[in-house]
Amino acid sequence: MINYEIETVTEEKQVPKSITCDVCKRTFSYEGDLMEIQEFHHIRIRGGYSSIFGDDMCMKSDICQHCLDKTLGKYIEEDYERMELS
Repeated sequence: MINYEIETVTEEKQVPKSITCDVCKRTFSYEGDLMEIQEFHHIRIRGGYSSIFGDDMCMKSDICQHCLDKTLGKYIEEDYERMELS
């Protein structure tokens, strides 16, 4: 049997407060812009062998929905299959 006691634990941890678009540099607050933040796109890629970015180079970008539409919107097509989120 596991016997428990209640303890108060104080710890420091990182808590997101805002996010800034890497394209337009606009900052969105988790307190007031939650709907915009839910539509942010977090791109994480790794360059492969002979990549123009460098072998095994890791890259990331956080882009708001407005900038994604402006930069890639004309190349994005609707996908009717359900996307699996992991």
